[in-house]
Amino acid sequence: AADLPRRAAPPVFVPVPVFTWTGFYAGFNAGYGFDASSSTAPTVIGVNGASTLVLPGSTAVIAFNNGSRNDGFTGGGQIGYNYQFTPGSGFVVGVEADAQYVDFGRERNRFVSTGALAAQQVFNPTGVSGLDYFGTVRGRLGYAFDRTLVYGTGGFAYGSGGGRDFGLTNASRDDFQTGWAAGAGIEYALPTDSFFNFFKSSAVTFKVEGLYVNLDQGNRNNGAFAVNNAGATITTSSPGVVLASGGNQIRNTEFAVVRAGLNYKFGSY
Repeated sequence: AADLPRRAAPPVFVPVPVFTWTGFYAGFNAGYGFDASSSTAPTVIGVNGASTLVLPGSTAVIAFNNGSRNDGFTGGGQIGYNYQFTPGSGFVVGVEADAQYVDFGRERNRFVSTGALAAQQVFNPTGVSGLDYFGTVRGRLGYAFDRTLVYGTGGFAYGSGGGRDFGLTNASRDDFQTGWAAGAGIEYALPTDSFFNFFKSSAVTFKVEGLYVNLDQGNRNNGAFAVNNAGATITTSSPGVVLASGGNQIRNTEFAVVRAGLNYKFGSY
């Protein structure tokens, strides 16, 4: 019996965890915003020397290039939670909130004048928009193919900034604006030991996303286009002012964002 060979111990198999998108995450992103507003004809305003004191004793024409110029760099951060119904491949639902800095509205008051324009400030009267920041709170619904997630998203949007409101001294374009956002994206989970996993999270994901944002500007005080040398606000309905073409329009703040980002997932596996 002592000479009988011993049986080798059976091999131990360690199951490889199946990846799941379930868990909290936080990250950052950067991209570019593109103006999505409907185009309008340039506004042309004629002014004579009636009682406005804008152009005493002369006649002038002011032509506004009323493009919103809602384009420029955008960047910020996001936080959210996903739940995957079946690990591996399956449907994923989630919620995400983000806050973004934007560089919009740099040329919102471009104009050309002819004649002796005696005004302290001139502002575009057609309701152009501009932002300093925006954010969203959105739901997400997608389908995961193991470490690849394709999703659609939509929900609440907000924003603020843009400067003075058409030259009115008692108003501001920094008013809080609200609206909605919708878009889609694709996200891929990198290996846990990826170079980008600075925070030792359970996973690092890379995403590319497109988002359309529409913010309602409200009615505001459209029509004011200048503050004259006497400090009076001049509107398109002031005496001596003629609106030659174009109109007083309040255009919503509309833009599309294409951005890339990294997310760090915590919890689950």
